[in-house]
Amino acid sequence: MGGSDRTTYACGFAGLDSEVDAASLEVRGEFPTWLRGTLLRTGPAKFDIGGNSVNHWFDGLAMLHRFSFADGAVSYRNRFLRSDTYTRSMERGSLADGGFATDPCRTLFQRVAAVFSPHFTDNGNVNVETFGGEPVALTETLLPVRFDPATLAARGHYPMAKEVGGMVSIAHPHHDAQRGCRFSYVVEFARRSQYRLFAIPDDGSPQRVVATMDVDKPAYMHSFAMTELHLVLTEFPLVVDPLRMMLNLSPFIRNYRWLPERGLRFHVFEKDTGRHVASRATEAAFAFHHINAYEAGEDLLIDVAVYDDASIIDQLYLSRLRAGEPVSATGRPTRFTVPLADDGQVRMTVLSDGMLELPRIDYGRCAGRPYRYVWGNGRRPDGLFLDSIVRVDVESGHQRMWSAGGCFPGEPVFIARPGATEEGDGVLLSVVLDAHRGMSFLLLLDAISLSDIARAECPHAIPFGLHGCYYPDQ
Repeated sequence: MGGSDRTTYACGFAGLDSEVDAASLEVRGEFPTWLRGTLLRTGPAKFDIGGNSVNHWFDGLAMLHRFSFADGAVSYRNRFLRSDTYTRSMERGSLADGGFATDPCRTLFQRVAAVFSPHFTDNGNVNVETFGGEPVALTETLLPVRFDPATLAARGHYPMAKEVGGMVSIAHPHHDAQRGCRFSYVVEFARRSQYRLFAIPDDGSPQRVVATMDVDKPAYMHSFAMTELHLVLTEFPLVVDPLRMMLNLSPFIRNYRWLPERGLRFHVFEKDTGRHVASRATEAAFAFHHINAYEAGEDLLIDVAVYDDASIIDQLYLSRLRAGEPVSATGRPTRFTVPLADDGQVRMTVLSDGMLELPRIDYGRCAGRPYRYVWGNGRRPDGLFLDSIVRVDVESGHQRMWSAGGCFPGEPVFIARPGATEEGDGVLLSVVLDAHRGMSFLLLLDAISLSDIARAECPHAIPFGLHGCYYPDQ
């Protein structure tokens, strides 16, 4: 489909207060009968609290969304994530805990007190994952919030082992089916800070630290890379002085500084031993999301949606988004060839002219292995925001696109067809804001052709979310 207009996307940041219980949605087209399961998504939905607005998209209070599929029918439920941060914010009438770019601590006394008795946010507005067989909502702290996948009611924090520690984590762990665990990492801020990679066993047993690395100025890293044998921290030159951050009055991300002279650094660790294999550097770049990574002989191939610098963070402040200003929120699909040999140089190759963000792959088949397709959100040349769904063939560089006038799709989640034997044999699910109507719908596309299969009409406009997961019925 096509379309070209300058419809504003701003209604996607108006917020949503209503909660719906198990509404049956009107369906256009046909959802396949083999699609039996649940799509769980999270994202910021409440931006205004007690007469004040949060500063950044990433600071809105989290809302969970549940789409369930059975025999071609689609039902929907949504509920605010009743995290500790949400509950205390509602009680006090203002944001209770510091977030990404919003911090309620306004005085030096309050900030110093918070250092010694911190309240880390558990506002899980970034991603939905599974820890120990339980769905959890994640943000970039080590406070995963468990929730009931049927009712979306919060169930407290998933217990984290004391040895993992850390103050900042990520919302994008990697699942290793062969080893029966997820891998993630935390940053411990101190006079001598530390990156700490750790494993979260699928059976619910305690987490274990896999590898550690001391660091003077920790970098902001939203995700990391995993191959079959290695874990790779991609250290962008957006870094922080921990002591300055503790004593500064600025919100979290405002303490970080872009230092391109540091370059982009890759730190490679063995999964099974935790051994530090190599650190390699190249020219400065920034990214939120890795696409995939895998071994190729003595090299690692690491694919990332790359920006020239970290200025994209400033484009996502709420005042800009509510004004409908143009946002260039797509990165170049780029491959870094990282040699493990001591004398090797990092090489960089642009995989396609097609820019994208919120990338997804056929994860169950291809995570950590050679692959061909990546799906994500794109932006047309005259677009104001993420206004399309793209599929990039990383072998040929060819791009295919879906778009519709006045529509702004969210992250496309790939679902493999049962019994599929080929990569990409399946469908995509995306929550789409129709800005003309001020409503959202759930879109089902063929994953290869990006042709429309079906839509389910939502009962309201859903604010732009971030990530989610599909869970097939067992």
